[in-house]
Amino acid sequence: MKENKRFPISWELRMPKMGESITEGTIISWLIDEGDSFEEGDIILEVATDKVDNEVPAPKSGTLIQTLFKEKDVVPVGEIIAIFEASEDITSDKKVVLPSQSEISKEKTKQTSKKQEMTKASLKQKTSTSFSPDSYRDSTSNHFFSPLILKIAKEQHISYEELARIPATGHEGRLRKSDVFNYIEEGRPYKFAQPVMQDPTAYRIPQLNFEKGKGKIIKMDRMRQMIADHMVYSKHTSPHVTAYVEADMTNMVNWRNANKEAFQEKYGERLTFTPLFVEAVAKAVKDFPNINASVDGNNIIVKEDINIGMATALPSGNLIVPVVKNANTKDLRTLAEKVNEMAKKARENKLGADDIKGSTFTISNVGTFGSVMGTPIINQPEVAILALGIIKKRPEVIETEKGDEIAVRSMMYLSLSFDHRVVDGFLGGSFVRRVADYFEQFDVNREI
Repeated sequence: MKENKRFPISWELRMPKMGESITEGTIISWLIDEGDSFEEGDIILEVATDKVDNEVPAPKSGTLIQTLFKEKDVVPVGEIIAIFEASEDITSDKKVVLPSQSEISKEKTKQTSKKQEMTKASLKQKTSTSFSPDSYRDSTSNHFFSPLILKIAKEQHISYEELARIPATGHEGRLRKSDVFNYIEEGRPYKFAQPVMQDPTAYRIPQLNFEKGKGKIIKMDRMRQMIADHMVYSKHTSPHVTAYVEADMTNMVNWRNANKEAFQEKYGERLTFTPLFVEAVAKAVKDFPNINASVDGNNIIVKEDINIGMATALPSGNLIVPVVKNANTKDLRTLAEKVNEMAKKARENKLGADDIKGSTFTISNVGTFGSVMGTPIINQPEVAILALGIIKKRPEVIETEKGDEIAVRSMMYLSLSFDHRVVDGFLGGSFVRRVADYFEQFDVNREI
């Protein structure tokens, strides 16, 4: 019989993928220090993406041996960020051992070298500036350019010299996406910038200061900054077109008012308009599948799943989009349960990474705030977003057996913003009209 012994073994923690379009994460904080022990399920670090903050739990018990990235480092998905030691019962003939200090140092050196390569990309003095795909730090200054900034610069033919002159508003002077897009919208005043000369007497292009006015200064929190980046990126990427239709909501309003109490008594769930909206939108998406898509270069990806995102305001005033997965396969009761669950999590700031990823089409109920209609910004990488205005009673001309009559009807405006790269007016207009048709043709005799 073989003797069981406990051997130290090591495992690596990699930056997790926290969303369909997420390619990198920022380490907010390590909650344990090197040498600390922890149990399976303990939260060991916090990671931020451009959508949500995530707590990363330990998949097993162990001890933190080495962290390979510091707080505030931006790390690609899949990159090794730490090495841990765990103890497991294994037979003595298994040769699984903890790596030596030299091996850990070698891994640390490898990661350090990789970072140094990212920050030592050579600046080529050519008419057409070439860009490295990695991050870059200008050796003549303290400017740091992330891979995303370099990608945007390459697409817009912006040189390093021009990038270095763009006013940066990010943490510790880091250039953000919104900085670059604002600069482009201003007409690129430093478009013909030349390499900065070391001669202190050389002429420098002046930094233009605009009068911003006086008042109370409120610093954007990190989530608001990410929302700003996402919105600017969407407007820069997708040529927005907005189509409007009007819907007679009288049948749906009357049915809901007559059945909401019975629905809650039977299922224990509040019946708001949102699950009814999601149900109708999912039907229309099924009718027009090309609206349920994203763009990848010259390719259009038509999604198989119909996952409806719901733009939701957080208590802080910031915006987040929880997702109802496979909405077209759910009945009204299940949709109500899911919508209420997401709304509760949003109010309590308890939405997780899985709750907000995978959306293929988004709706924004601007009527909640009393707005008659809106021109929503597309939730990238989707190609359309639907805004639903306030439902208001007003006199309308309707056709009856006696002829045209004036009656009080509950009316609502719908506005669809769509990406004109891949969605033309016919598709966009037909889709939003179909949603309105489903609203108007609501079955008043429907049973709960």
